[in-house]
Amino acid sequence: MPRARSGEVTHKRHKKVLGLTKGHRAARHKLYRTAHESMLHALSYSYRHRRERKGDFRRLWTIRINAAARASGLTYSQFIAGLRKSNVEINRKMLADMVVRDPEGFAALVASVTEANASR
Repeated sequence: MPRARSGEVTHKRHKKVLGLTKGHRAARHKLYRTAHESMLHALSYSYRHRRERKGDFRRLWTIRINAAARASGLTYSQFIAGLRKSNVEINRKMLADMVVRDPEGFAALVASVTEANASR
């Protein structure tokens, strides 16, 4: 019985790793050992950053809402508190979208918030 060699399996595994590291620099996409390490780091970063992206977008929305609220004479916290008092349930993503695409609608929201803050 001939000796079993794993050349084909190893070659496929190496090709898979080198394919995943195709855009990496220098030896990180040419040499298997460094490419494997680079691939492991890249995969862990992509997993972590998929979760970080959610917070990044929330921060972006907050910045946009704050800028528009301040242009209307309110701070971000006053605006959000006024929305809660006037029972307007709209999330930050939609508010930031309104700031960019529908400034008149956002101005109407600011008006309702200032009424709610004035009446209470």
